Amino acid sequence: MQPSFLVGIITVSDRATAGEYEDLGGPALRLACEDRGWTIGPEAVIPDDIDRIQSALRSFCAQGCGLILTTGGTGIAERDVTPEAIRGLMRVEIPGFGEVMRARSMEITPNALLSRGLGAVVERSLVLALPGKPSGAVECLGFVAAALPHAVKLALREPTSC
Repeated sequence: MQPSFLVGIITVSDRATAGEYEDLGGPALRLACEDRGWTIGPEAVIPDDIDRIQSALRSFCAQGCGLILTTGGTGIAERDVTPEAIRGLMRVEIPGFGEVMRARSMEITPNALLSRGLGAVVERSLVLALPGKPSGAVECLGFVAAALPHAVKLALREPTSC
């Protein structure tokens, strides 16, 4: 049985927002979610700006997204502020998501050590901050996908077997 939750996808990129290049991360995540049978909800491409990221997160929460995936802004460049935006709204951080994504990604590239991906609960949504590179975003989603249905239920405050 497929999980029944709505997935929102936010691409965080100054350059994609400005039209300097095509957003590839959001569409790659959409396809990965559709391949899992998940229902896609709202999508957005926004700049690397804490206020804009938080506004999008609040909007997606209000639209009933049980899972919100962000792609981009998780590195260490000056404009990479996605983790700070999420932490400014979160009720709780779930360290295991970031730990697993970094550990598994280290098997692919040593630069994974620089990623600040994370999982957190914002309002009643599970939020995952994924890398901006499309392949990295999809790989990291795959590394944690098995835990997502249960985690989303907990974030939504739905009854679980635990």
